[in-house]
Amino acid sequence: MPQEQHYLAGLDLAGRKVVVVGGGSVAQRRLPRLVRAGAAVEVVSPHTTASVGAMADAGELTWHRRRYAEGDLDGAWYAMACTDDAAVNAAVCQDAERARVFCVRADAGVEGSAVTPATGEHDGLLLGVLSGGNPHRSSAVRDGLLDALRGGTVADPGEDSLPGDGRSRPGVALVGGGPGDPELITVRGRRLLARADVVVVDRLAPRELLDELPPHAEVVDAAKIPYGRAASQDVINRVLVERALAGKFVVRLKGGDPYVFGRGFEEVLACAEVGVPVTVVPGITSAFAVPAVADVPVTHRGVAHEVVVVSGHVPPGHEQSLVDWEALGRMRGTIVLMMGVERIELFAEALVSAGRPDNTPVVMVADGTLRTQQVVRSTLRGIAADAADAGIRPPAVTVIGPVAGLLGDDGSGRRNP
Repeated sequence: MPQEQHYLAGLDLAGRKVVVVGGGSVAQRRLPRLVRAGAAVEVVSPHTTASVGAMADAGELTWHRRRYAEGDLDGAWYAMACTDDAAVNAAVCQDAERARVFCVRADAGVEGSAVTPATGEHDGLLLGVLSGGNPHRSSAVRDGLLDALRGGTVADPGEDSLPGDGRSRPGVALVGGGPGDPELITVRGRRLLARADVVVVDRLAPRELLDELPPHAEVVDAAKIPYGRAASQDVINRVLVERALAGKFVVRLKGGDPYVFGRGFEEVLACAEVGVPVTVVPGITSAFAVPAVADVPVTHRGVAHEVVVVSGHVPPGHEQSLVDWEALGRMRGTIVLMMGVERIELFAEALVSAGRPDNTPVVMVADGTLRTQQVVRSTLRGIAADAADAGIRPPAVTVIGPVAGLLGDDGSGRRNP
């Protein structure tokens, strides 16, 4: 079928019968979107992939465990011929033509009465690209458009924008920027950042992203440098509220995840008190991502089945401490210590006193995911001295437990647990 004869249209398949003939990898790719559209999907195939079979077991579709037969398209609104047998696919298309049912033929798209476009989703927008008999071109263009939309280089006013001017509605987006590498922010976080009128940013947020902000965006430095200059949380809350009430769309860009020792919920409460709407965008937490880039799994089968993430802001024994160091000393799993560089000797002593062997492996990672990343491998007995010798400074993540010893000291090979 010539390309110019294709007519793009959106089909409302909710509650309507759709027949997919074949249960292999092609069907596996197409089925999730059909199910999500609410179609009454029937799969006809003697065998399926494990994923397709699981969808049938979950009641998401009906699986007829046999070969295709005449009459299977009765009552169908749409059909897909996805088998690896060209003769079967041709027969399905012929039956569909007689029954006036639009049919996609996966192995020879131009021979069906319908063609599946290369599709993708962005912020509630369903994007479809069709290039006749050239699916590779369609996919490439689709991918380029999605990257541009998600990166903010192609304008998209979005559903939460003001009519007519493309600006986002006033409010606050609490965005987790991830562990530091700008490529590790979420797609949604980057998209909202591109729409911001005001960006209130922490020191640990991915700072390179500030260079990509629109020219009109105001940047407010809310750096919280440990044991040095700090922006009061009350001041930060006031900035968020005042800018939002002034009609601005404010992005609060934080390192890691806003709700993992990020005081993000305090900011949500401050906005809620005055009726400012807040969108929370989770981020990749440094507690797990930073160990991962240093080749340290926080869990490992047969080694650690529990993980505790602990704040190092308050030292052991302090009256404000909420941490049960005695319990942590008795546990066998992994402890991930955040913000504990300056007091690491105190934390190590507390764990050893509570029962952890002093030769327990420890890995400390500073500036994780960044070009300046440093990794120190040691033990509870030696980590304070080794970190000092290496010149480790905050921010750093410390992993304590057997998982920290799975990689050889020279980094060249993994030990068997």
